[in-house]
Amino acid sequence: MNRSGAGLEDALDALDKDPSRPFPLRERIGDAVAKVLGARNPPLDTHRRFVRGLAKRRDCRVPVLTLNYDPLVELAGALEECLVFDGFIGVYKAAFKPASFNYRVGMPSTRRGKPVTELLHGIIDLIKLHGSLGWYQLDGRIERRDPALELPVGCRRLLIPPQRRKHQDTATPPYSNLWSEFRGLLANDGPRLLNRLICVGYGFRDEHVNAILRAALNRHNFTLVILSKSLDDRVYAEWARSNRAIVVTETRSTILNNEVDPIPKAWSFEWLAEEIAYHA
Repeated sequence: MNRSGAGLEDALDALDKDPSRPFPLRERIGDAVAKVLGARNPPLDTHRRFVRGLAKRRDCRVPVLTLNYDPLVELAGALEECLVFDGFIGVYKAAFKPASFNYRVGMPSTRRGKPVTELLHGIIDLIKLHGSLGWYQLDGRIERRDPALELPVGCRRLLIPPQRRKHQDTATPPYSNLWSEFRGLLANDGPRLLNRLICVGYGFRDEHVNAILRAALNRHNFTLVILSKSLDDRVYAEWARSNRAIVVTETRSTILNNEVDPIPKAWSFEWLAEEIAYHA
C-alpha cells in the first residue's frame, strides 16, 4: 500500500480515535492476518537460495531482521538443514530465550595436538521485530509452536497488527528484546556491529524503524542499501540524498547521493537471493 491509498493500516488508524484507550479490533485483525497467511503455501525456492547462501558465509552469526509474520525463512532453513535462531529454545513448545542470539555453537576439534572448539559459521539470527505466526503468550510465558497448529485456548497471539500503535507494542516483551537486538546491531560498538544493512521491500512507513536507520547513517563506517520496487517521492528523496545510502527501485537509483541508471530487477528479493547464493 502507498501513502495515497486507503490501505489496511490507514483504515485502522482512522478507526482508532483515542490511542490511550483499548482498541480490541487490533486483536481481531491480528487473528485475521494469521488465518490468511496460515492458509498460504507459497513456493520456497527463492527463500531456500537465500538461506543457503547466508549459511555459507564465514561469519559465525548472520542477522536477518524482518517485519514479516510468515515462517518462510524458518521453513527454508529447515529444508536446507541450516541453523536458524529466532530467540526461542525448544521444539514442541519452544520458550522465548533472547540470550540465545548470543550463543556460540562449536564442534570439538584438535589443533597442533591440543583440543579446541571450532565455532560453526553461517548461523542465521532471525529477528522478527513484529512477531510471527505461532508465537503466543499464556500465563506469563512466551512460547512458539508450529504455525499449522491451533494456539492454546486463552492465549494472546504475539503478532503486531499493521497500525500506529506498533511503536507502543515494541516496548513490551518479546518485542522489546528483539528491538534491543536491532538497535545493538546498528549502534553498539561491539563485535556484532553491522557496517552494512540491506532493506528489501520496505516502504519506510514505520517511523520507529526509520529513526534507528537514520541514527545508523550518522556512523562513518555504515552503508544502508535500500531495494524496493517503488518508493514515494518524499521517501525516495530523503534516503537518496544520504552519502551513505544506496537506493534502488524499478525506475530510478541513487548510489551515495549520485543518480545512476536503474539496475534491472535489483530491487527484488529474488535478485538479492540469487546474488547471495552466487557469491557464497
